[in-house]
Amino acid sequence: MLGRTASSLFWMSRYQERAQNTAKLLQAAYRTAMVTHTGQANGENWRFALASSGSEFGFTEKVGELTPRGVISYMVFDKTNPSSVRVCLETARNNARAVRTGITAELWEAINTTWIEFADVNPQSITQERLPDFLAWISQRSHLFRGALLNTILRDDGYYFSQLGNFVERAENTARILDTQYWVLLPDNDVAGGASGERYQWILILRALSGLRSYRFAYQDAKLKAGNIATFLILREEMPRSLAHCYNWIDDTVEDLGEFYGANQPSLEMGSRIWKDLKSTDMDAIYNNGLHEFLTDFIGRNNAFAHQLSIDYNFA
Repeated sequence: MLGRTASSLFWMSRYQERAQNTAKLLQAAYRTAMVTHTGQANGENWRFALASSGSEFGFTEKVGELTPRGVISYMVFDKTNPSSVRVCLETARNNARAVRTGITAELWEAINTTWIEFADVNPQSITQERLPDFLAWISQRSHLFRGALLNTILRDDGYYFSQLGNFVERAENTARILDTQYWVLLPDNDVAGGASGERYQWILILRALSGLRSYRFAYQDAKLKAGNIATFLILREEMPRSLAHCYNWIDDTVEDLGEFYGANQPSLEMGSRIWKDLKSTDMDAIYNNGLHEFLTDFIGRNNAFAHQLSIDYNFA
């Protein structure tokens, strides 16, 4: 496969995943802000969304004052924000168009129609009252894209690069969210029973990762605990947005990609190594070495894997 084709498929999936992640962050911030709690007055929920998406610096430089309307506009519609929903959907669509003959009609229809309908939306029409339905629509369209990819794409190298883009982005999003609020996930919070503000932060994190209800299924007592939440989102493979789930999928994919080409590139070994390290650790070891340090190291390794992948398969 030509490098530019592999690159387009990788980034098509990565930007589509990023659009959904941005929408989920805003959904979580909006829902949590509707409940009176410590931190609401100074907009910490909206700041959480900006920081977790990597948009805080750009927002401060361009907009300045932290308001719900300003955050929504910057994270959904702003053309200068590389993580805005608008930029992500447009970039994903452009990458799909570059490989139009290499993807199925169903997949192209899902991604192209989403962009056309989004581009017709007047930003001024998305009031705070309309925001939940609009964000839900973005998330639903991302699910449609993902369903079309999984159910119609031939299992060849194009499929593998698409999968790698999806799960590299998802893993980074989860790690960023956890690192943004890592201090509320330290075990001392469980000893103290969790203050009111910390419980709301736990809910915010789980909602941003579509994990609140799943957490209650996984932990039958349904009590929110810092240690359980960290374990759930880092090491529990059955949680679709956990770091372990993402790299379990990446490990399977790099193995398939190596077999497809008949050779293992350095990036494939890097992906497998990250998965082996996740499998061989536990939360006690992570806490002893530092949760923040673990997460920043993971983000660095995830980015290094993606960079090496682009070198090995001529993405640049």
